Amino acid sequence: MDYFRPIAQTDALRPEGAFPLAGGWTWFSHVEHLTRRGSRGLMPASALPAAVLRRLTAPRGTLSGLALDRPRIMGVLNVTPDSFSDGGRFAAPDRAVAHARAMVAAGADMLDIGGESTRPGAADVSVEEEIARTAPVIRALHEGKVGVPISIDTRKAAVAREALACGARFVNDVAALTFDPHLADEVVHARVPLCLMHAQGTPATMQADPRYDDVLLDVYDFLEASVARAEAAGIPRARIVVDPGIGFGKTVEHNLTLIRGLSLFHQTGCAVLLGISRKRFIGTLGGGAAAGQADLRVPGTLAVTLAGIAQGVQLHRLHDIEEAKQALRLWQAVALGEMA
Repeated sequence: MDYFRPIAQTDALRPEGAFPLAGGWTWFSHVEHLTRRGSRGLMPASALPAAVLRRLTAPRGTLSGLALDRPRIMGVLNVTPDSFSDGGRFAAPDRAVAHARAMVAAGADMLDIGGESTRPGAADVSVEEEIARTAPVIRALHEGKVGVPISIDTRKAAVAREALACGARFVNDVAALTFDPHLADEVVHARVPLCLMHAQGTPATMQADPRYDDVLLDVYDFLEASVARAEAAGIPRARIVVDPGIGFGKTVEHNLTLIRGLSLFHQTGCAVLLGISRKRFIGTLGGGAAAGQADLRVPGTLAVTLAGIAQGVQLHRLHDIEEAKQALRLWQAVALGEMA
């Protein structure tokens, strides 16, 4: 199989004949031609097969009412006692709701609410417990007209069903329908978008000894196959988001390879989500106290987020909204000449 990684650009000096990347804020005139035997180097985008060019250039549709013609920030709300970054801080529903509203006030475009930690080494949570953690918060935010779409971060059909009944309008599945295939039925019935994430192994085992033949192409193939399965279940590609799953069964070098190659995932024809907020590899590479303290990884998180935005990634799952919005405004002013 041939793979084509767009060389994403933002410079105002755009050559005649350059193409918009996913209908967004970046453009490309060349792609890297990748194969399982290695890179074949650069080729003009104008020489791409027509079907590939259509996937790479077509504007992504709205998701839960959000247009994807600019980067969007998904605020993380973990209503768990054991998440790696903020476990226990928002387990009480009133504190969770208050934090959600604060994230929206700071500029979050969407909220992602999860009741089961998927950090390395985490154990499974029962369906009943996960519903008890998430449903009251989603219901309170929906009934209180929080003003942005709410996503449920779950692998389980029953949890998604209850969340959707409470007002969620997006499903974020870190298992890409491999944990509970019935989750697709809930998504189809509710007619909501679905994010499919790559992970190698389960949260309990994924960091034991992750290995790949070619991490970028292996993850791409997994996501393309996952999208095909979701389509076969009745979910249109226009409502599917793909996430390469940074940190989920990957070494530091695997993570870096995926981040450098993020623009490849536009070839799926889907919107792309990047979730790197406060993750361990940021502390490992950044050094200092951040190596062991997640809340000190904000600068590194923003650096990687901006690298993703420069490659046209549309959705960014983040904890620190105020800081992210400031970084995004400055990047847009410098790179695109857009003044808020």
